[in-house]
Amino acid sequence: MIKGLSKLEVITLFAEDLAATKAFYTDVFGLEVIYENQDSAVVRFDNLMINVLAVAKAPELVTPSSVGGPDTGPRALHTIEVADADAVCTELEQHGVPLLNGPIDRPWGRRTAAFADPAGNVWEIAQILRE
Repeated sequence: MIKGLSKLEVITLFAEDLAATKAFYTDVFGLEVIYENQDSAVVRFDNLMINVLAVAKAPELVTPSSVGGPDTGPRALHTIEVADADAVCTELEQHGVPLLNGPIDRPWGRRTAAFADPAGNVWEIAQILRE
């Protein structure tokens, strides 16, 4: 085990339309932009930052790997715990965010629903179900 790999600080998401993806996180999630330049916008959750990076700048971070396109299917799923999945789904729809699936009760004890940001990054909300 490598020590020191237990604090997730930033997730960088690649976006073809930086403005639309930044607006998604500020308008839908209500997050504050804490840093911004022509190539990126960083928003802050309570315990994590999301760096929305223009896809044209992504290769320098992942070379020699190539950057996948938004039409190749989900590349990751980010889960946010919520108290009431149905209420959050209603709010997402009021913001014009279509659900990919759900809300649905899962056999692992969560009620989940998934949706994507404008760059194709998939998010899931998960309500813990009590027995």
